[in-house]
Amino acid sequence: MGDGHAPERWRQEDLLGAEWETHRPAVFGVAYRLLGSVADAEDVTQDVWLRAAGADLREVNDLRAWLVTVSARRSYDILKSARLRRETYVGPWLPEPLLTGPDAAEPVLVDESVGSAMLLIMEELSPPERVSFVLHDVFGVAFARIAEVLDVSAPAARQLASRARRRVAKAKESVPQAPRAERERVLAAFRAAYEAGDLAGLVRLLHPDAVFVTDGGGEVFAARKPLHGGERIAGVMVRLVRQWRPDRIDVVEVGGEPALVLHRRGRVHCVDTAEITDGLITVYRRVLNPGKFSSLRPSHPAGPARLPGENPGRGAHRGAGHIGEAKES
Repeated sequence: MGDGHAPERWRQEDLLGAEWETHRPAVFGVAYRLLGSVADAEDVTQDVWLRAAGADLREVNDLRAWLVTVSARRSYDILKSARLRRETYVGPWLPEPLLTGPDAAEPVLVDESVGSAMLLIMEELSPPERVSFVLHDVFGVAFARIAEVLDVSAPAARQLASRARRRVAKAKESVPQAPRAERERVLAAFRAAYEAGDLAGLVRLLHPDAVFVTDGGGEVFAARKPLHGGERIAGVMVRLVRQWRPDRIDVVEVGGEPALVLHRRGRVHCVDTAEITDGLITVYRRVLNPGKFSSLRPSHPAGPARLPGENPGRGAHRGAGHIGEAKES
């Protein structure tokens, strides 16, 4: 006996399939900004797809807002438990590198909020503050919807976003961002000095009070505390490159910013990003945890199944908006 509702369900699935590719970058983008993890954001995106495929969307007037809200609600649940897990994380925690730019396997909404510096600033926010800030200031979601995610009133959601915005602005003032051309130039010079084992060259590029942060997660050898001092960092870098000489070092775009990807024995060994001020590196971050390289592995037929509507070949990215420019809703 046939299902009398099947044609209607098929029409809904066809509509969702047509819309999904358009909205998927926003669904993934919300989850990544809230969690700082590509793997967790992919899981959330899969959950949102399944929820949407099984939901009655006839009363949904704004599908993008609905999908983004579902993504935020699921990410909020994970974020609360993730903060507990990070308290026991071995050594410093850094966001999982997200490959962006023309080499990315899938489209992602890119702005400064996916950069490692901003993600670390948002790590200092409470989960409700982070959700309010990301949904409103980055994605322009109305406070009434944010209130539903957080189970608070709309005025309370507005207050959370305002408090988060002030904290983010204050943190950004202490971390001035160099122009992209300058970051690319300094990082290219650092790469050349690193490959050559040029101690003096590295010292010239590092601020005297520079900080070197490594994230191994207990999976590989990495310093469990940040290293301070440009000369000291340069000396460590020279010893590392002599001991663990990479096969090659690629310059790629990670989180919307230039980064170095070091390969050893045919595998990604680490991903490096840097904060640069007045032509000098002030903070150098190195992700060594191999569990954080999922977005850097090329897709192939034997890899994980893709979500409906994904287009792995598309490299164009659309901005998600400018931080702090969203209007109050």
